[in-house]
Amino acid sequence: MGRSTECVSHPHYIGPRFMHLSHGLPAYSSCLGPLNIAPCARKSVDHAVNIAPPSLNLLHFINADIQMPNDSTTRLPADHPSSSAPTFKQLSRTPLVPEAVLKRHGAYCTIDTRFRACARTLQCIWLKAQGITTAASDDHSAASAHSSFGSTLSADAANAGKNFLHPDIHRLALQEWLLCEDDAAIDEERLFGNALSSMPLVFNLFGPLALDRELATAVFRRLLPNFVHSVERIIFEHSPGRRDDRFLADRTAFDLAVRVITPDGEQATVFIETKYSESMEGPAARMRDRYNEASKQVRLYRDADSASLRSVALEQLWREHMLAQLAVENGVTPRAIFMAIGPRLNRRVQAAFRLYEAELIDADRREPDRVAFAPLTLEAVVEAIAAAGALEPAHALWGRYCDFDQVYRLSIQELAGAENASSSVQPQYTRATNRRALPPARRSLRQSNRHGTSRASSPAKRTLGTAKQVEA
Repeated sequence: MGRSTECVSHPHYIGPRFMHLSHGLPAYSSCLGPLNIAPCARKSVDHAVNIAPPSLNLLHFINADIQMPNDSTTRLPADHPSSSAPTFKQLSRTPLVPEAVLKRHGAYCTIDTRFRACARTLQCIWLKAQGITTAASDDHSAASAHSSFGSTLSADAANAGKNFLHPDIHRLALQEWLLCEDDAAIDEERLFGNALSSMPLVFNLFGPLALDRELATAVFRRLLPNFVHSVERIIFEHSPGRRDDRFLADRTAFDLAVRVITPDGEQATVFIETKYSESMEGPAARMRDRYNEASKQVRLYRDADSASLRSVALEQLWREHMLAQLAVENGVTPRAIFMAIGPRLNRRVQAAFRLYEAELIDADRREPDRVAFAPLTLEAVVEAIAAAGALEPAHALWGRYCDFDQVYRLSIQELAGAENASSSVQPQYTRATNRRALPPARRSLRQSNRHGTSRASSPAKRTLGTAKQVEA
């Protein structure tokens, strides 16, 4: 497929043909229903054979026992006090979910990381609480055979938009899918039928903001107070120039592009990449000579030839940050920031953000027109939404994506029995009769099994047809 000429026909073009995403859509309502949505598709370029260097040793960074307080550590800017916003409680780490709990809820997958297993279980809990039918059988015997998961919606539920927090967000996702940029990589099955995917998360997280520019302005002022005065427009699954040689000559794209006005009255853009349960182990883009050229051209890195930038863990961040800088250099936007969002408890994602940041030239030595990298936690964005006054969407987002205490309590109930699930009394180490053995918990698999394939084939096929983009 050829690249869209719209992306390069005007030096300040930055999005699809329609000007305002909320046009023709009802205002975002406070009565939230079932959730889940996804951004128009993964921004990976073609998933060709990966010839990048081996992935970074993230395990070296994520196995350290990082001490965190029970309360979320998100801090809002000083000029936007958070005293009126609720304080969301979070565990210090994701629980190690017993295998019996995973299997009972259709969440058992042998290659899942600890975070992904917990996140998949949380999605299963959420779907069940919302009364949303899934593709897994009632006894989950099919799930244990990897034919389906409890986090996969049934075809009827997917078609009805149950993967989204509100019908307005579902309609927005449909609009973005149908009017996506030419050659956009949109996987509609993940978007509408996979509760665990980060695609629906993008729409659930930023859909309310796309439908309410005042809310969007309030949120981004809190997240980037020195960069954002007002939000003008939000665009999903955007690239300033797919397959254009002036950029990366591939299909690299962002989950989100937010057109803003800075406090100085200048136009600017916040380019956003969002992660949820990803383990940062690929798939990766096929290495191109253009990447090596651009890495030197953008003048962002301590060592433009660094093998770490080309590793499986970091190469997508590398590509997207280069694309953001090239958007500035080619006149698409006068200024930009590249923001990466991921859960605080997903240690692999957070380690990748830290490792990538270490590859960048220090801020005090960086040229003033270089695009900054702004890593944020998912929790920080949810808290900013709450602080901006959108309490119901914030609580709904927290409950679906961040409240791992639900998984912990479910696991405690499995291990200790329902009568002890909520008890705060210290256990008494007395001899007990008929004590039942603890069910096995998930343990790390041998490296030979880590990269096996066990993806479920989703029966939640879209009746609207397929929009998969296959590179020629």
